[in-house]
Amino acid sequence: MPDLGRRLRELRHARGKSLAVVAGLAGISEGHLSKIERGHRALDRRSLIIALAEALEVAPTDLAYEAFSAPDTDVSETAADEVRRALLAVSMDRPGGQVLPAPVLADRVAALLDAQQRCQHGIVGAALPALIRDVHATESAGRDTRQVRHLLTLLHVQGTQAWLRDVGAPLDLGWQAAVLGQRAADTLDDVIDQQIAAFGTAHGLLAAGALDLASETLAAAPRPTATTEQMQLTGMLVFTDSLLAAAGRTGDGQAALDEAAALAERVGEGNAGHFGFGVSNTTVWRMAVALEAGDHAAAAHLADTVTPTAIPSPQRRAAYWADRGRALARIRGRRDDAVRALRQAELISPARLHRHPFTRATLAELAARSRDDAVGRELRGMAHRAGLR
Repeated sequence: MPDLGRRLRELRHARGKSLAVVAGLAGISEGHLSKIERGHRALDRRSLIIALAEALEVAPTDLAYEAFSAPDTDVSETAADEVRRALLAVSMDRPGGQVLPAPVLADRVAALLDAQQRCQHGIVGAALPALIRDVHATESAGRDTRQVRHLLTLLHVQGTQAWLRDVGAPLDLGWQAAVLGQRAADTLDDVIDQQIAAFGTAHGLLAAGALDLASETLAAAPRPTATTEQMQLTGMLVFTDSLLAAAGRTGDGQAALDEAAALAERVGEGNAGHFGFGVSNTTVWRMAVALEAGDHAAAAHLADTVTPTAIPSPQRRAAYWADRGRALARIRGRRDDAVRALRQAELISPARLHRHPFTRATLAELAARSRDDAVGRELRGMAHRAGLR
């Protein structure tokens, strides 16, 4: 039985609740819940995770993230621990790093974020702990304060938080990074920093199932469109609105997607804040929102309209292939295509496939009914590399 299904069953038994009771409270059928527990159906939507957590009276993170807390095997096992120690040192105002000129730190941050976008998780993990310490040490020394605080906002949201998520590190570490990014932005009267920090904070809250707080964060975030850079970051916040609407079954997610698409048309392709916002990213976000809403057919249809090679960022291409695989896994007769899509995601970003809870759940579901053929062997290989078999 895959980890997530086992965890769900253990929590249900610990609460002394029957399949019928939990399924009813969560708004799904008893058979659906039974399949999830046996690993025959993926638990791959935030809304369903939250509903089941509420039915079991536990935090969503207790249900969905504990089974994925170990760092990915493709990344050094010590990297996440080194990042943890760096964050702890910073929280005690004892970063222990070098005080360096802001331009030197800016070059290092840019190189790390480029590696993150290229899914070079080993390179990022090796460089991140020292960079965290050095940027915070420079800030503590009062050197180039404004520029350094801008670097802190960008580093912690697009570097620390994003990398920790990709390698399956515990959720609390990513939240620490989001908080540090937000604190740095709060000291600056700069709309770009505020937008970057709001994105990190909202996604940290969304991952934890705190939808009301995520909504408040997004509502308070500035959304100017006077410059191309502002339009790109506003577009990322609007995309997040649509994801939140799908996760909480509230708001007009379609209107948010249309608004983001209109901004993308004005921008073309961009990379402000290392977000890669642009026309090529719009359909990838539409796919993610359709999956969050449980509309696998719509997500699969959208996937068929995308030319993956036109997506400039490897990080976004990996997201496309992973979400395409998740969608096709639920379409009758598309198992082979689903496995091929997941394999493409793995070739670009092994960590994303192996450690992200939604793709792991899909792998587990497919592996539970794999056949003894070439595609089945490919599937079982991926499941093995993800630690599922």
